[in-house]
Amino acid sequence: MDLEKIKENKTIKELLEFSILNIDKSSGPTSFQVDIYIKKALGLKKSSHGGTLDPKVSGVLPILLNRACRLSEYFMHKDKTYVGIMHLHKEIEKKELEKEMQKFIGKIKQIPPIKSRVKRQEREREIKKFEVIEKNEKEVLFLAEVEAGTYIRKLVHDLGEKIGGAHMTELRRIKAGIFSEEDENFVNLYQFKEAVEEYKKGNEEMLRKMLIPAEIIVKILPVVQVKSESVKQLLNGKPLMKYDVIGELPNSERFVVFCGERFIEVAKKSEEGNIIARPEFVMN
Repeated sequence: MDLEKIKENKTIKELLEFSILNIDKSSGPTSFQVDIYIKKALGLKKSSHGGTLDPKVSGVLPILLNRACRLSEYFMHKDKTYVGIMHLHKEIEKKELEKEMQKFIGKIKQIPPIKSRVKRQEREREIKKFEVIEKNEKEVLFLAEVEAGTYIRKLVHDLGEKIGGAHMTELRRIKAGIFSEEDENFVNLYQFKEAVEEYKKGNEEMLRKMLIPAEIIVKILPVVQVKSESVKQLLNGKPLMKYDVIGELPNSERFVVFCGERFIEVAKKSEEGNIIARPEFVMN
């Protein structure tokens, strides 16, 4: 799927109706405040962020625009990667610290912090990486790659209980699912504001460059192609039948349906005779 071609073939208004911004959130504002700021600046009906960052945490914050908001569930529940600084309460050798951090790799149990908005009950989360990048006496720069919903501050606190105390002093998210700070369209709010000002003057180039077509969901879910004669009915919510599909279905519970490079829907597999999938989101 050629996402650049899809983007080129859309007007700026079409992009604003179904796209995503990869925002570099600074320390200070809440994710909700960033969300509202973007919504008002662009005059959108709706916007939503793809995974909350605490006010003091900076970094990757995807913002879904208008109809793309309906896809938030597919983007949010993906692994996250962070870099942060922890302060050790006692001196410990780097090798010993790394040994203790490795004990957290795999499935762990966490209870959300008191300040969190979610129900405080024990949850299982997976830690993929938890390692030292650099250590300077009691200050440790670390990297953590974790399952969505993992509390890094709590992870550091729990490590501290094993080594004589530790707390997190800084944190930055460098990756959220398919969105990264390495992406060329990763922008801060100052750059976004400048692009909006130019757009209002009639120059859409800066804003267009920042917008990511929501069709990027093809990087998360497999694609199924359908026949052109099926498109009209599918856009009206008709279940997907065997005769609509070109080729075989992927080995996945959910998939995205396209006709050529036209996004049709996100569908979930079903076993109801000729009905092979039902729509969860339709681009009508």
